Amino acid sequence: MAQRVTFRRRNPYNTRSNKIKVVKTPGGILRAQHVKKLATRPKCGDCGICLPGVAAMRPRKYATISKTHKTVSRIYGGSRCSNCVKERITRAFLIEEQKIVKKVVKEQTEVAKKEAAKKTKKGKKRN
Repeated sequence: MAQRVTFRRRNPYNTRSNKIKVVKTPGGILRAQHVKKLATRPKCGDCGICLPGVAAMRPRKYATISKTHKTVSRIYGGSRCSNCVKERITRAFLIEEQKIVKKVVKEQTEVAKKEAAKKTKKGKKRN
């Protein structure tokens, strides 16, 4: 008959955080070995792809490792992928360019209105 294995911690239920793996010790005894939850890779906040260059581990483990493992040396390093950062930069640049174009067009229309007003005044004076 197979040997029975019991949980080694106080939690007696088969929950996600209380998974075990049965291991045979050198003494020939079957023992429960608690398995930690698998870590997922950090994902880009915009597009959702896995971030390259950032270590995959459980949230509490990030406190103990160095900053170089948690980020990449770029703006939005550990939170956005390179393509999304590129898109953000180009979008910001184009928005600024659009503001400048609007300002120039507005100035040109104001100048044109003033010139038209001057021409109409001259035309009235001659009559």
